Amino acid sequence: MRMNIKAQQDTKNRPALANPSPEYDTMPAIHIPYPPLVIKAGAHARKLLARQGLPAASVTTLPGAAGGPKAIGITGLDQAVFEWLNRSPRRRELVGASIGGWRFACAMQAEPRQALARLAERYTDETYATKIGVADITRQTRLMLDEVLSPAARAALIDHPHYQLSLLLVRSHGMLASEARAALLGGLALSAALNTLSRGLLRHAFSRVICHDPRSDLRFKPEDSIPTLCQPLGMDNLDAALMGTIAIPGVLSGVQLPGAPAATYRDGGLTDYHLDFPFAHGDDIVLYPHFTERIVPGWFDKFLPWRGSSPAHHANTVLIAPSRDYLARLPGGKLPDRQDFHRYLGRDAQRQQVWRQATAESQRLGDAFMAWLERPDLGQVQAL
Repeated sequence: MRMNIKAQQDTKNRPALANPSPEYDTMPAIHIPYPPLVIKAGAHARKLLARQGLPAASVTTLPGAAGGPKAIGITGLDQAVFEWLNRSPRRRELVGASIGGWRFACAMQAEPRQALARLAERYTDETYATKIGVADITRQTRLMLDEVLSPAARAALIDHPHYQLSLLLVRSHGMLASEARAALLGGLALSAALNTLSRGLLRHAFSRVICHDPRSDLRFKPEDSIPTLCQPLGMDNLDAALMGTIAIPGVLSGVQLPGAPAATYRDGGLTDYHLDFPFAHGDDIVLYPHFTERIVPGWFDKFLPWRGSSPAHHANTVLIAPSRDYLARLPGGKLPDRQDFHRYLGRDAQRQQVWRQATAESQRLGDAFMAWLERPDLGQVQAL
């Protein structure tokens, strides 16, 4: 397959997506006369930006949020960020929940641009029958993992010379350890109620699991009311961790995690949706390529607008995300999301075209980030 690049580019010479679709040829570019990015920074990060700008060497940690298909809507931003970071190699922590972990696994490859594009294209190509079960979705997702990241590509995640990967999962308790739909729904309803009373009460439903590079010092490990198990990541449990971190209850089957206590392990976004972890240390910069301006602590907190992140945790964070004006001009006025599989049920070709346009337009996010790095405008930086 090929792509007419000029139909999608503005005046910049932008690299193409790998394995693009012919639908790109007929898609008009969206012309945006205002910044496509919003940039936010914590209190200490703003001081550092004023003093030194944003040198790549200062970036030590990148969080990757859960959010399903929203991730492909920032593909161009991820590509630009990791190409920029790879020009200044150093030891960096990549901490990912759910699709955030898959994004980072792709970014750790020798050709991150191609790997990230492959993830976006393969996710877009995914289709589901009207009546499809959890086992079928799990099989299809496993096939997607194998096609996006070959066994050799996955092996490259272990002992990487520059990046240390951590994947977030949860250990399910009580009814949530079951794959029976009624038990799962009951457990999730109880979890939502407990979380509304207090986020710490989620400990009765889940324990947090950090599958981490053994070399990591885990300075970001939360010290909260949710028990945390730290499990070294290796070839024996890597595949299970990659499948477990995206195992949404009732959508994908939970996993057994080799080396960890016998249990059902699921999507890490349940407890840590956008990773409100204690990331701030010294003058280290935490760079957060995100698909929204808000950092939501846990998945159930999406429905609680008063439940926000800790300013102290993100004092060193620089968050970059699509602006509201940018989003408003995408098809449907938003990034791709999981509900699109229902919205476009029976119209997969239409959904795929919408997703491919969002992916293609995301190159503008990467362009805007690189342009800002060349001439940092501190007036554009908002308080996080």
